[in-house]
Amino acid sequence: MRAWRVRTPGPVRTGPLELVSADVPEPAAGELLIAVQACGVCRTDLHVTEGDLPVHRPHVTPGHEVVGEVVALGPDAGEEFRTGDWVGVAWLRHTCGHCRFCLRGQENLCPESQYTGWDADGGYAEFVTAPADFVHRLPEGYSDSELAPLLCAGIIGYRSLTRADLPAGGRLGIYGFGGSAHITAQVALARGAEVHVMTRGESARELALALGAASAQGAADAPPVKLDAAILFAPVGDLVLPALEALDRGGTLAIAGIHLSDIPPLNYQTHLFQERQVRSVTSNTRADAREFLEFAGRHRIEVTTPEYRLDQADVALEDLSSGRIAGAAVLLV
Repeated sequence: MRAWRVRTPGPVRTGPLELVSADVPEPAAGELLIAVQACGVCRTDLHVTEGDLPVHRPHVTPGHEVVGEVVALGPDAGEEFRTGDWVGVAWLRHTCGHCRFCLRGQENLCPESQYTGWDADGGYAEFVTAPADFVHRLPEGYSDSELAPLLCAGIIGYRSLTRADLPAGGRLGIYGFGGSAHITAQVALARGAEVHVMTRGESARELALALGAASAQGAADAPPVKLDAAILFAPVGDLVLPALEALDRGGTLAIAGIHLSDIPPLNYQTHLFQERQVRSVTSNTRADAREFLEFAGRHRIEVTTPEYRLDQADVALEDLSSGRIAGAAVLLV
């Protein structure tokens, strides 16, 4: 099979990825073998490729927004799935199930958690294996290309919206407007929120307004109104300050990324006083994934998906790094 691997992490423009010919993996106990049809291109893939995240598996195959067909089952894979099923593979791949975090419904904080495309080979390939317990049923009414971004961009955006603690009918600020943000904005709008977008790209601002945002302006610009909550999707620590300044009393800023550049010093009176708060977002639980995918089945989400061939994965990541992608790019196998 064809598969991309991170040869040596580094800036994507220097060619850290290589396309190789590899054996089709065998599903281990409890796993499924899935023929990949589409895989989303996520900023986390860029962080893995460029070395912003530490190496967990040398020469790993990135990709964790996988849509495909079950073609084989390993021993003890359970009764949930059969060959021919169309399924999704997401970022969270394994948790221990018995630590205090898992037992209280916070498996995303499990110290033994593992991740697709970081701890194990992911979907920038023609085949991928995944534990059956962490594979997802998919909502109907979407193409493979539309489904792929839902499996991380959608799920992590949904958790970020939960962490932002947006009141009913409240004003939400979104900083950065890529794959996850453009899906999350639609979830918030469907729930009756007023959405304001701050992002650097003109095409991204146009997309935000087309989807129903009340305003769209530059990444560090002040929104026209005070915000009840905000989500920072851009991995830019400098934006934490203007986002906090834009919050009204009692507002919450949720930081959605797995990686963030350093945050400048905060001023207590300007950025935190009046019970404003900052929250991080760490992965997601399977319950988050089920809730979001069920929501996507009930509410049609328009997913903007620039498409690339599998052999163009390096081009897609470079376009993502350079801000040339509006929406959520997808590799088609």
